[in-house]
Amino acid sequence: MVLPWEKPDRGDTTRAAEARLAEAVGLAASIGLVIVHQAIVPLRERRPATLLGTGQVEAFGRAVQEAEATVVIVDATLTPVQQRNLERAWSCKVIDRTGLILDIFGERARTKEGALQVELAHLDYQRSRLVRSWTHLERQRGGFGFLGGPGETQIEADRRLIGERIVRLKKELDQVRRTRGLHRGARRRVPFPIVALVGYTNAGKSTLFNAMTGAEVVARDQLFATLDPTMRGLRLPSGRRVILSDTVGFISELPHELVESFRATLEEVAEADVILHVRDAAHPDSTAQRGDVIGVLDQMAKDGTIETEWPSRTIEVLNKADLLGGVDNVPVRPGNVAVSAITGEGLETLLAAVDARIAAGMELAEYNIAPADGARLAWLYQHGEILDRADTDETIHVKVRLLPADRARFEQRS
Repeated sequence: MVLPWEKPDRGDTTRAAEARLAEAVGLAASIGLVIVHQAIVPLRERRPATLLGTGQVEAFGRAVQEAEATVVIVDATLTPVQQRNLERAWSCKVIDRTGLILDIFGERARTKEGALQVELAHLDYQRSRLVRSWTHLERQRGGFGFLGGPGETQIEADRRLIGERIVRLKKELDQVRRTRGLHRGARRRVPFPIVALVGYTNAGKSTLFNAMTGAEVVARDQLFATLDPTMRGLRLPSGRRVILSDTVGFISELPHELVESFRATLEEVAEADVILHVRDAAHPDSTAQRGDVIGVLDQMAKDGTIETEWPSRTIEVLNKADLLGGVDNVPVRPGNVAVSAITGEGLETLLAAVDARIAAGMELAEYNIAPADGARLAWLYQHGEILDRADTDETIHVKVRLLPADRARFEQRS
C-alpha cells in the first residue's frame, strides 16, 4: 500500500501521517484485502504524470514485485493519467482513495436506495476515468451503408452509455426519494421527534444505536459497517417517544460523487430535532475527525440540505469511554455527554440530555377542552407533555408543552 503524504503548510491542521496510514489500512482491510506492504511517502510536489517522483515510483515498483502485490492503493486522488502511468510502471491494478471508498460502499449497500446511490457514484467516477490517453479506445468504423467514414470512438460510446445509465438511475433515485418523503410525511402525522446519529466512521454509532434501542443493527469494529439508514422507536425518561436514526459514517476527503449521491441518506439529519454527533473519544485523531464531520454538515447547510442552525440541535457524544477508564476520565464540554456503548455507562445521562434538548425546543400552551372532546385531549397526551390539568363540569383546562409543528397542527384542528 502506498500513502503519498504532502508536508502541510505551517498552521495546517492536517492529521498525522501515521493516523492517515492506519485509516487507509483499515479501509483496505474492511473489504478483505491482505496488506503486504505499507509506507508513508513525503511529497515535495505533485508530479502531473505519476504524482510520485521518479525514484519513488521505481522503489515502489520493486516493492510491488517482491511482495507479489496485485493491487496498490494510493491514499490520494489520482488523475486518470496518473493512474494509467502507475499501472504501467508497476504492472498491477492501482486505485486511489476515491476508488477504494466506492468499492467499500458497493460491497456494503443493502437497500435498493443504497445500491442505486452507489452505482450512480461509481458511474460518475468511471466517466471521469474515460480520457483519450487510454490507447485502446481507438475509433470504430461507423456510418450508414455506403456513406462509411469514421464512426463513434469507443470512448464516446462508453461515455454515451454511462450517461444514459446515469439518467435512468437519477430517475429511479427520484422515485425512491419521493417514497422516503411520503414515509417522512407519515412520521410527521404520527409524529415523533427524530434523533439522528452522525459521526466519523467506526466511532461506534451502530453499537450506541443498539444499546439505546435494543435493536440488532450490524455493529463491527470496521470502517463503514453501516451504509443504509436504520430507524427504531425509543422512549425517553419523560415517557416521550422519539425515532432514532442511524446513518452512514463520515470520512475525511469523502469523494464528491458520494457526497451528492448519498444526499438522500443524509436527509434524515435534515429532519432531525436532535443530532447526536458520536465521537471516538479514545481515537488519537478524534479532534481531526470531529472537524471532518462538522465540515460536511456545514457544507450541507450551505447547500440548503439542512438548516444553518444545526449546531444548536447537536449534542456531542464522546463514545468508547471504557477504553479511557470510564466516563469520569473523559473531559466534556457543557451540554455534551461521555458514554460507553459497550458497557452502558453514561447512557442514562445521554437519554436525559436528549429529553432536555427536545423539551427546550417545545412551546408552552394552554387550552380549554370540552369534557366530551376526548379525541383532542388524547391527542395532546400523545403528542405533548401535560404539565397541569384542571377539570370542571364545563371544561378541562390543560397546560402542555408541544413542539412548534405539533402546536400548529393542534390549533388547526381546533
